[in-house]
Amino acid sequence: MKESLPLYRDFSSIHAVDPEYYSAKYDVKRGLRNADGTGVLAGVTNISNVHGYVVSEGDKVADRGRLSYRGYSINDLVDHVVDEDRFGFEETAYLLMAGELPTAEQLADFRALIDEQRDLPDGFTANYIMKPPTRDIMNCLSRSVLQLYAFDERAEERTPEHEVDTSIMLLSRLPRIMVLAYHVMRDKFHGDSMFIHHFVEGQSTAETILSMLRPDRSFTDTEAKTLDIMLMLHAEHGGGNNSTFTCRALTSSDTDPYSAYAGAIGSLKGARHGGANNRTLMMTDDIKQHVADITDEGQVADYLRKIVKKEAYDRTGLIYGMGHAVYTLSDPRAELCHKYAERLVAGTEYEAEFRLLENIERLAPVLLAEAGKSKDICANVDLYSGCVYSALGIPRELLTPIFACARMAGWSAHRFEEIVSGKRIMRPAYKKTGCARDYVAIADRA
Repeated sequence: MKESLPLYRDFSSIHAVDPEYYSAKYDVKRGLRNADGTGVLAGVTNISNVHGYVVSEGDKVADRGRLSYRGYSINDLVDHVVDEDRFGFEETAYLLMAGELPTAEQLADFRALIDEQRDLPDGFTANYIMKPPTRDIMNCLSRSVLQLYAFDERAEERTPEHEVDTSIMLLSRLPRIMVLAYHVMRDKFHGDSMFIHHFVEGQSTAETILSMLRPDRSFTDTEAKTLDIMLMLHAEHGGGNNSTFTCRALTSSDTDPYSAYAGAIGSLKGARHGGANNRTLMMTDDIKQHVADITDEGQVADYLRKIVKKEAYDRTGLIYGMGHAVYTLSDPRAELCHKYAERLVAGTEYEAEFRLLENIERLAPVLLAEAGKSKDICANVDLYSGCVYSALGIPRELLTPIFACARMAGWSAHRFEEIVSGKRIMRPAYKKTGCARDYVAIADRA
């Protein structure tokens, strides 16, 4: 039956738009990008700055990457909490949402508010996480956020207090939902034994994730603080990334916070956005399978050259973990990830993989330039993050969900800013192509 319907059979031809319309005829900014790859300016923000190039006399010029949250360099934020030997994600979340670094008392109060919200509503786990189970944790996060709407008597309230309350509640509960959904998925689809740990009051978000994830609840301080750094690095990345822009676009329609954040999670799930980290891991697996000695730079280069020529791996010509829409010469998140990953994997079974990634970072720009592709290409945060998570024993199914747990802080800040400063629904234009047609009676249709 389906095979006879053009709706199925001719899907691609029905929905194809002549590429000429995009460039030659209407100068459409596909992907909201200018011809030089820079983003179309769609708004302004006080929240963060993602710097990867300068524009000189109308031309895009590569520059070292810089990332700041509310004016503070991400390097300074991470290095200071490391030097002071403490956890920094909650402080980072407060900074993004409140605009200023918290005092010790404010940070303690903020942590207490997060602790108060960790518990899920009665019956939530049994009714909305266990039933029906899902193979994809991001799907469970999105639908759980929407379900939490039903437990909020103030869900349609548009007050600053409710907005902040909802954001703190989701910041607190998403990690718990994520881990529960993972254990349910492993039980229902892989036959693993399921266990549910209660959270420990006073633990940081990173400690909470590791404590609830591991059967024996044990972890080292180094492991927890490395995960904390990863949460800091993923907490925010400007207003133009797809999930944050989705959150702002939904917010501009005056929808409720649950709908806006669920939409952002759906965006982040996409393979072109948050799902890119798993692509990097799969490519690394493929390299290890096909290169006899991954410590031999020449052998690695030969196989990467095949990947670039579309002769190996997924034949897209892409080296995953390399390149970014904004960063050109360096990605500060990748540099920090490299720095702290090296400390984590030293002397472990993951050190060889880490050295392989270093070779990829060094070789890829040269090989891509040989193939006539962009010379201004650098490692992005996905190159090393997968190795970090593997060394932490975090399963691949949780890589993007952890990203979502961290980015909840940035989404919240952007929703707050859109509510206060946007004041107008986003409504870009689409040009209709094709000719007008006369109606054909149903008896006369072929």
